[in-house]
Amino acid sequence: MTDSVQEQRIIIEMGMGNDLHGMDYTKACARAIEDAFRHSSLPLFGALEMSHDAMRVQVTVGVQEPDKVDVDTLVAKLPRGRAAVTAVFGGMNVVAENGSDTIVIAQAAVEAFLPPQKGWKLKS
Repeated sequence: MTDSVQEQRIIIEMGMGNDLHGMDYTKACARAIEDAFRHSSLPLFGALEMSHDAMRVQVTVGVQEPDKVDVDTLVAKLPRGRAAVTAVFGGMNVVAENGSDTIVIAQAAVEAFLPPQKGWKLKS
């Protein structure tokens, strides 16, 4: 495994997702991660003929009840790299006026890291 101190962050994207009626924190987080993916592309791998396995992906999701997030399900949905998901307190719950329903709003930060490169490097 690459020493994370040596790694360089090559991308960070943010996303927002929600679950309107089920109070499903994992679903809201999955939607936030998908939203972040829609804002990014990594042509670097094709240009350098580099495997996506070289990339470490760290996802942080924020919701009001992080202990209700199934992080293993979220990791399984990540398409590339060596992925990890951490759930933290954040996001927002919006309760209906009559208290009958709660909207869960999740935030996600998706970060991608690469080990030091030979022949080229990112600016420090």
